[in-house]
Amino acid sequence: MDYVSALLPPVVMAVLFGGVIRVIVKTQGGANKAKEDAVVDAALARAEGARQASVRTDG
Repeated sequence: MDYVSALLPPVVMAVLFGGVIRVIVKTQGGANKAKEDAVVDAALARAEGARQASVRTDG
């Protein structure tokens, strides 16, 4: 019975890890991809604008 208690945690972790990978793969792309990409692009543009503004005020 010791071998069952020794193998159970790695097996459970492997199954959970497989589930996480499956969820990640299933949620990539799809109908919301364009909206998510637009949100990321807007956030990057804001960050770049803020960085350029701070460079102008420092210089």
